[in-house]
Amino acid sequence: MAVSDPAFAPIRVLVVDDEVDFATALASRLQRRGFTADAVFTGEDAVRRAEAGEADVLVLDLKMPGTDGLETLRRVRRRTPSVRVIVLTGHGTVESGIDGMQIGAADFLQKPADIDTLCAAIVTAVGHPASGDAHANGTREGAGS
Repeated sequence: MAVSDPAFAPIRVLVVDDEVDFATALASRLQRRGFTADAVFTGEDAVRRAEAGEADVLVLDLKMPGTDGLETLRRVRRRTPSVRVIVLTGHGTVESGIDGMQIGAADFLQKPADIDTLCAAIVTAVGHPASGDAHANGTREGAGS
């Protein structure tokens, strides 16, 4: 899925994962599909960048040292409710996915997520109202990242 429609340009995506190689590679793949994408490696950096207005959507890992994904999600939703958050994790359980959705995640995907599924979730997330209501596309798994 390429996001070449000007109505979607540019969706600013911030990948948040402590696995530097993964986060950097995913940001690069999202850029090739037409998103403006960057990567950060801590929850604290994600909150700062969201507060600075540098992202429309966070693609957020749950399991990180320091401020974990759920706490990052709580802070982002409280401080910058217009920023949508997609939880993307290899450590996710149904319970953590439900927790994330209750806090306000737009979607919950498990690694490895298909890149087209992730792109569709990002586009869908920016179409969601920023009220904090969870709008799930459901928990999905994909074949590749």
